[in-house]
Parts: sequence; C-alpha cells; structure tokens
Amino acid sequence: MATIRVERAKTLREKPSDETKLGFGTIFTDHMLIINYDEGQGWHDARIVPYGPIEMNPAAMCLHYGQEIFEGMKAYRGGDGTVYLFRPEENFKRLNSSCERMCIPKMDEGLLLESLMQLVDMDRDWIPAVKDSSLYIRPFIIATEPKLGVHASESYLYMVILSPSGPYYPTGLDPVKIYVEDQYVRAVRGGTGMVKTGGNYASSLKAQDVANEQHYSQVLWLDGVERKYVEEVGAMNMFFVIGGEAVTPALTGSILPGITRKSVIEMLKSWGVPVSERRITIDEIADAYRAGKLDEAFGTGTAAVISPVGELKYGDLVMNIGGGKIGPISQRLYDSLTGLQWGRTADPFGWRVEVPKKQ
Repeated sequence: MATIRVERAKTLREKPSDETKLGFGTIFTDHMLIINYDEGQGWHDARIVPYGPIEMNPAAMCLHYGQEIFEGMKAYRGGDGTVYLFRPEENFKRLNSSCERMCIPKMDEGLLLESLMQLVDMDRDWIPAVKDSSLYIRPFIIATEPKLGVHASESYLYMVILSPSGPYYPTGLDPVKIYVEDQYVRAVRGGTGMVKTGGNYASSLKAQDVANEQHYSQVLWLDGVERKYVEEVGAMNMFFVIGGEAVTPALTGSILPGITRKSVIEMLKSWGVPVSERRITIDEIADAYRAGKLDEAFGTGTAAVISPVGELKYGDLVMNIGGGKIGPISQRLYDSLTGLQWGRTADPFGWRVEVPKKQ
C-alpha cells in the first residue's frame, strides 16, 4: 500500500443547501489529490490537500503545447448510504493508454485506484443523495516543465478534483437533436481521437456553434478522410438500432473507447441482442431511416449514461427517430445501467466497486 500524505482542510467549504440545483461541474469539494512527476524521480509525493488554486509557471508546457490528458468518472450514493464507483479500473487503463499516446509517463494503476478511494472517502459527505445525482470525478495530468520548446515535458502533475452534480436529465430522459457535421473534422486515424485530451474538445467547438445556431444540441462527427463514416458525438459514442441489431462504429483509432460503450456492448450481448462493431456510413443510416428500419439511435457516456436521439439532421434530410420518444432498448439500458451504478439492482457483471468507509 502506497503512502499518501493527507492535509485536511482547516475550514470546510459550504455545501449546497439545495441538492436539486447542483448543475454540472461548478461546485467542488473540500479536498483534491496531487501526485508529482519529475525526470529521475518518477511519480512521487502522493498527497490529498485542501481544494484550491495551484501555482503554475507561465512557461508551463501544457499552456503552450497542449500536453495534457483527463478522465471522467462518478461516485454514486446507494439508498443505504453505500458509495460505489463504476468500473474504475477501465478508466485507469484508458488513462495509461492516453499517457502512452501523449508521451506522458504511465502511472501505477493500483496507486490510482487506492488514492481515488481515499479521496472519495474523505469527501463522501459531498456525494448528493438526490435521485440520479452523483459525485463527478475528474482525474487529469498536465505538463508543467517551464520551457518553450516542442518536446515531451520532464515534469507533470496528476490531479483529481471532485464535483457534486445533479441529474443529467432533471426533467426526464428526453431525446436530443443531433446535427451531422460534414465540413469540420474532429480526428483522423493515427491522430489523437482515441485519447481523452483537451485538444480534441477544443477543435469541436466551432462545429458545436454551427449546430447550436440551427437549434441542435450535439454534433455527430464523420471520419476525417472520406467524410462518410459515422464516428462519435461530442462527448458520447453512438449506437444505432437497425432492424433489431445494435450497430456502433468500430474503434479504428479516431474514436474514444468509452467505458459506457464497452458496458453497453457487453450488456446487450448478455441479453441476446445482436451487436455489431463496424464501420457504418451516414448514407447507410439515412437509407435505413427511409426504409423504416432505423428503430433507435442513442449515445453513451459517463455524464448522460444513455442519451436517446430523437432527431438527426444530415444535409437537407431530417430524420425523426422513434416519434421523439426513447426506444425500448435505450430505456432498458438506461434503467439497467443506472440501477447497477446506484446500487438499486444486482450487479451480475462485477462492475460496481464499493468505496470502503475508513475516515
């Protein structure tokens, strides 16, 4: 077991008085986790300290060259007060995969899980009890070497901050409207599309503005070479139910390997629902819609879990899917995953990890 130094906050932050109005990512808990990396020392000095600003040199390489990665996770409070994580080992495997692509030294996944458990346990009183609310967890690594020059940094900070967040769908599971982007490109094979790094999200902002101007909330990206293969939606992977088969774009190197995506595939297979991971063109989706075979479409991700799609706009074609209502497969997946995550149902997959109470 690693030694994790702890400095408790002398003054605790004021907790929200109304947990029904938490929003997302604007409120933060009392403590945060920091681990340093320095060339020659490796990762060292794991510590939990009071949440607050950090000092950074203006020449820190993350500010100039974007060498940084992050993850997104949640902690859930069960009805009996038990606190759970959902497949955290998968997030830390993906974090190390991102490290490899972004030339960041890999981390000990055992230390990552142990330190996260300790941090969440310390701030467990911040985990909201309102139904479908959770504690959002943001691990990230930034390059901190103070030097202007394009090369891998020789120093880094790994940090974890926690944010109590409300339900993604406060008024119910409402289908979203999605705009198919065919002008701008998010990622190409061989690039960083499969990495959770900030640059991928910065490059998506312009297309998001275009979609918003047309009253669409999300952007569906096509591949960056032929501009015809469906990839992913903003912060979500995509699934289409065509003639009873669930189809999702294959992981070809330009799509983020989502933890919820992986879980949905495994869950559908356990139910006997046909699932296919393959390249699928937007024209195939349009043809299926015209033929009356596009039964459902939905996104998957940590924040929304399952996000049903009620409308998909591709050029002049507006596809109204499922009459603007959530489909039966989407609903079953949402109910099953959230039930498992919040401890309301059994966990036949072994995905739920309890955070022991030690503090």
